[in-house]
Amino acid sequence: MKLITLLLTLCTMASLQAEESKVLSVPLKDINGKDTSLKAFAGKTILAINVASKCGNTKQYTGLEALYQKYKDKGLVIVGFPCNDFGGQEPGTNEEIKTFCSTTYPITFPLMDKLHVKGADQHPLYKELTGAGSAFPGDVKWNFGKFLIGKDGKVLARFEPGVTPDDAALVRAIEADLAKK
Repeated sequence: MKLITLLLTLCTMASLQAEESKVLSVPLKDINGKDTSLKAFAGKTILAINVASKCGNTKQYTGLEALYQKYKDKGLVIVGFPCNDFGGQEPGTNEEIKTFCSTTYPITFPLMDKLHVKGADQHPLYKELTGAGSAFPGDVKWNFGKFLIGKDGKVLARFEPGVTPDDAALVRAIEADLAKK
């Protein structure tokens, strides 16, 4: 009986682990078109953000880069997902976006292929992040919506677009996950 209980416990734990890291397994392309996924950052604290070059929030790039520089050696990775779903504020090609981000806001954190965060063409990653079964369901409201994904692949928090990179609650959430062994 103890063996059966142990096996059931292990199966349940494996199922939960697979569910928590599902977001890490979604196929992506980086800004250069190379196949990847968030699994490339497994074991790190990930801040996933839908970004745009022609938005009132675009100035957040400066704070995001500062946050990345401060915490990257401790295990934070910021990942930008260019998106044109809100007011056509990211109309450029991947190459144009990359050029803008390296010259206007010299960011060094990874950027991914332009994608849709809502609507009929919503990318599977954002279906995982915002779908009915997610920890934080509901459509992304605008550019620079933020999802904090823990070292274990579990989505820990969601921050709306107006939350700036130096916001105390955001920084505390990042530091809490970075402190985990």
